[in-house]
Amino acid sequence: MAATERRQSEQAFHDRQAHERAATFARRPQLLRFDDEAYLGHETWIAPAFRRLGDVRGLRVLDFGCGHGMAAVVLARREATVTAFDRSHGYLDEARARAQVNGAVVRFVQADGNRLPFADGSFDRVWGNAILHHLDVTAAARELRRVLRPGAWAVFCEPWGENPLLNVARRRLHYDAKARTPDETPLRRQHLRSLREVFEHVEAQGYQLLSMARRVLGRQRLVEGLDWCDAMLLSRVPMLRNYCRYMVLTLRRS
Repeated sequence: MAATERRQSEQAFHDRQAHERAATFARRPQLLRFDDEAYLGHETWIAPAFRRLGDVRGLRVLDFGCGHGMAAVVLARREATVTAFDRSHGYLDEARARAQVNGAVVRFVQADGNRLPFADGSFDRVWGNAILHHLDVTAAARELRRVLRPGAWAVFCEPWGENPLLNVARRRLHYDAKARTPDETPLRRQHLRSLREVFEHVEAQGYQLLSMARRVLGRQRLVEGLDWCDAMLLSRVPMLRNYCRYMVLTLRRS
């Protein structure tokens, strides 16, 4: 599928999802209200990835592909000056409603991640969650570097695709909340190489090695044990990160 067709297909997919969710929020607008932990704790990599942004008070922060808008609200609560964009009009409507209900001041923009409508050096930080793998990584990286001021950095959480068993499971297993566009694929090593051609410093940290089994396990104690094993294994054998479910990327402009 051509890049333009893929972007249009994915926009339509997310607009449909947002439309379905909008009916629920119209009936129960209180569901738009949330505390920070509801976002930071919904996956094991979110809170540590957020810490990589550092203190954002007074900084200009871009929520890159904001989706539901929860990250934008959390950033605004931390006193950042937040701009958030998404390609999906439906998700932008939801994100605006969520920001309003939670009393957060966020500037929302409809945009394509491969062609950002922002001036050079506009932002001190950029946050993105599960968005780069929908894009032309090289084109998106160049735009990212352009809109970051010198010395600034971006943090992205992305599905990782170097574990062949996990890739089989992604294709064949079904579980609650699984919803992917037909053409999206996880990032792989070649994408890291592309990022390193654009950014002077690229750090990658893997999350959920053994504990990716939480998707099918219901026992909390067992999951906590797997989290402990992951922390030990990944600290002692860094190459095991290549078999993790997700990768947190820090992209620094010198």
